[in-house]
Amino acid sequence: MAGNSRRRGAVRKPGSKKGAVVGSGGQKSKALQGKGPTPRAERRPGHPAARRAAAAAKQAEQRKRKDKPGAELVAGRNPVVECLRAGVPATALYVALGIDTDDRVTDAVRLAGDRGISVLEVSRPELDRLTAGAVHQGLGLQVPPFEYAHPDELLDAARESPEPPLLVALDGVTDPRNLGAVIRSAAAFGANGVLVPQRRSAGVTAVVWRTSAGTAARLPVALATNLTRTLNTLANEGLMIVGLDADSGTSVDELELATSPLVVVVGSEGRGLSRLVREACDQTVAIPMAAGVESLNASVAAGVVLAEVARRRRAAGRT
Repeated sequence: MAGNSRRRGAVRKPGSKKGAVVGSGGQKSKALQGKGPTPRAERRPGHPAARRAAAAAKQAEQRKRKDKPGAELVAGRNPVVECLRAGVPATALYVALGIDTDDRVTDAVRLAGDRGISVLEVSRPELDRLTAGAVHQGLGLQVPPFEYAHPDELLDAARESPEPPLLVALDGVTDPRNLGAVIRSAAAFGANGVLVPQRRSAGVTAVVWRTSAGTAARLPVALATNLTRTLNTLANEGLMIVGLDADSGTSVDELELATSPLVVVVGSEGRGLSRLVREACDQTVAIPMAAGVESLNASVAAGVVLAEVARRRRAAGRT
């Protein structure tokens, strides 16, 4: 029958085209079907609005990662050994290949092995990358994100101490090195904990671990959602609030509240205490300095006041 021939050349090969392939001709009813509504500008590839939306989504993801910190690396032989001795909850010890060993390296490897922490040998360039170019001296200690205490936990721990409660609060201190140094000074002078605001403040990172020389593992650090409100709560619990203010007319030498349950508030080096925090203080004190010196580093100022508080408390204990 005509049209049924299977001879070579009588039947088109599958996939071969014949007739119009563009437009509606030869496509019958399929070509007449709509493709749906026009997508929004944000969903059209290449559209300026789509590029702006993609950039905004990327920034939001970066902020999300920043708000949720991951593991940190403590770099340097002394900080690593101090953290291991202090019981910092580390997860891995990185040792550079070909490192010149000394007592600190030996102690770090031994302490990590005793605690079941993985000891990993990596190349020096790889350790440079892991520590973001910090001076690591061939050692890096990976620590998990810091677990902050609640302000109420600081107060509970302070009440269990035989000495009157002593807390340190930071207002606007954004340098992690300052935070680490304050934590170290607070531990050295018998404070029960450190309070930091949740916003516009340095958090406990690898830099803080390094500067505090591991004392952040022994001294609780709490986050305050609202520092002024938390200070008012502590005041209602019987603690006196003393702020460091360079413009105060009262010298730290006149700090009669040192032997009372106390919160020492340290402001930033630049702007000092914020207005609301200053209003929450029962007293502000200044550190006497030689002429021509405007201010001290926040961590140094905290150390000076805490040393004076500890001295007065020792003197009161001897009488």
